[in-house]
Amino acid sequence: MSVTSLAALAAIIDHTILRPDATEADVENFCAEALQWNFASVCVNPLHVPRVAVLLRGSAVRTGSVVGFPLGATPTELKRRELEWVLAEGAAEVDMVISIGTLKSVGAGPIGDEVATLKTACGSVPLKVILETSLLTDDEIVAASLAAKRAGADFVKTSTAFTQKGATVETVALMRRTVGPEMGVKASGGIRSFAEAMAMIEAGANRIGTSRGVALMREAHF
Repeated sequence: MSVTSLAALAAIIDHTILRPDATEADVENFCAEALQWNFASVCVNPLHVPRVAVLLRGSAVRTGSVVGFPLGATPTELKRRELEWVLAEGAAEVDMVISIGTLKSVGAGPIGDEVATLKTACGSVPLKVILETSLLTDDEIVAASLAAKRAGADFVKTSTAFTQKGATVETVALMRRTVGPEMGVKASGGIRSFAEAMAMIEAGANRIGTSRGVALMREAHF
């Protein structure tokens, strides 16, 4: 993917505030920044979805939220109910976390089943599948990425940013090679500079999740 302008960069940034101590004022500030810079979305924990949906109403900036976050160790039925709630409250994009222990225990089959269940519940709303790649082998990344693709997910995503290591160029490139050009790849976790964002994009990411979206834009030079 090639990004050659500030507008093009902003259009692929999910302006993300998922930290547990985020206040209502913090979230409102992120929404104001996203509207100023025309980011793709503001990604928040479910609690904040109703307020964010109101603040972003009428704009091109979408309300994003998370399901099974940050561990993924939640039964599929509860993830589905959480997803249905955030959609009802105004979420227009959803990032789900897979069950990492299930993948490691029995393989990617149940992962694909879960993604398919949640994608059915999403309908036309984009579903991004968080793999938490720092906890996986390359073979597990490939297997989970393929399972997500076959199940109809719209993106595979590197990480929650709640583990020791986030996105890497090598992992993004592996995910892009695995899913091909038809599916989205989201790089998230530890992306703090314009140079790092551009490296992820060059490796194949077409969405960037970061809490430092404004800093990236201010550093950008095209």
